[in-house]
Amino acid sequence: MLEASKQNESEHVQNPEPDQILSPRRSLQLHQRKWWISVLFCLFLVVAGDSLVMLLLNFFYVQDNRQESDQDLQYKGTWLQALVQNAAFPILIPLFFIFPSPKPNQETNNTRFLSFRLLFLYLFLGVLVAAHSKLFALGKLYANYGVFTLISATQLIFTVVFAAIINRFKFTRWIIISIILTVLIYVFGSPEFGGEPVENEEFYSIQAWLTFAASVAFALSLCLVQLGFEKLLVKTKRYGNKKVFRMVLEMQICVSLVASLVCLVGLFASGEYKELKGDSERFKKGETYYVLSLVGLGLSWQVWSVGLIGLVLYVSGVFGDVVHMCSSPLVALIVVLAFDFMDDDFSWPRIGTLIGTVLALGSYFYTLHKRNKKKMVELNQSENSVEV
Repeated sequence: MLEASKQNESEHVQNPEPDQILSPRRSLQLHQRKWWISVLFCLFLVVAGDSLVMLLLNFFYVQDNRQESDQDLQYKGTWLQALVQNAAFPILIPLFFIFPSPKPNQETNNTRFLSFRLLFLYLFLGVLVAAHSKLFALGKLYANYGVFTLISATQLIFTVVFAAIINRFKFTRWIIISIILTVLIYVFGSPEFGGEPVENEEFYSIQAWLTFAASVAFALSLCLVQLGFEKLLVKTKRYGNKKVFRMVLEMQICVSLVASLVCLVGLFASGEYKELKGDSERFKKGETYYVLSLVGLGLSWQVWSVGLIGLVLYVSGVFGDVVHMCSSPLVALIVVLAFDFMDDDFSWPRIGTLIGTVLALGSYFYTLHKRNKKKMVELNQSENSVEV
């Protein structure tokens, strides 16, 4: 009787149940399903954040009576706008503690060395993001719509270059097609901006360099964020080689904290803080709407940033930049419906960019689908080799 039970146990080990055979496959399927949900959620945050930011920026500058101000007042407020892009990060702190974290990995070595490198990365990224925020605000105010759009489109090219050097990013023909379409989409489909200068206020000697530098800083920050996730943050003891959304919140909170401090120093060192009272009094809707518009801008920037960094974590910095730039036609449509700048309308070229957006994102998603399918095929092959 005892021998029979042992024989049954050995047969059970040699011939496991169907659920046991399918468990690795089901686990991979579940992981990929969660991954797709996370990617689509972050994509939604980027598009929603982009739309809200552009709407509120246009509302702010329309109400700010900038065109009625003299040239000296025309360019006040850039440190404030840079600060607004980063200062609303405290809203993410409760979410950081709400989102679950994996069990700490006690086998992780060199935690002190990793922590030091991670701290240095946060400091460097914070300064870089602050510089990008300041240069972005300056470029918006100094450059007209056409020049600003053309130069800003180079940020994806810089992202591609930095990703190839820093992240060893592997390109496929479908990703290359997506990148080319995205640049064209951004050039022809970007929304108008209510805060751009009139013709006699344009300074072509410096505007291109400001926008150019902002594009370089933005592209570099994306690739460094990806490097931080892959080489540092994911290897810490508290995350144990696992990618979770809590990492996105940690990265955003720490980098925004440093960037906000840098912008605060710039705000007071430049004396720009003295103009805040005059700006609020000049606001057409009154001081209450002035404060609310800044608060709304700060929250919208955080929504956009969290979505963008999430795409960097789950996919890559290149994909994050592609999604950000592909959202421009949809944002342009929303701005046209909400405002009327220089008889701006949603013309046929912009309608074409909407179609191009579908093709650009579709090309990139096709690559992601092929990669996930390849993992499934490799798992099936490994299972078959074990059975043989």
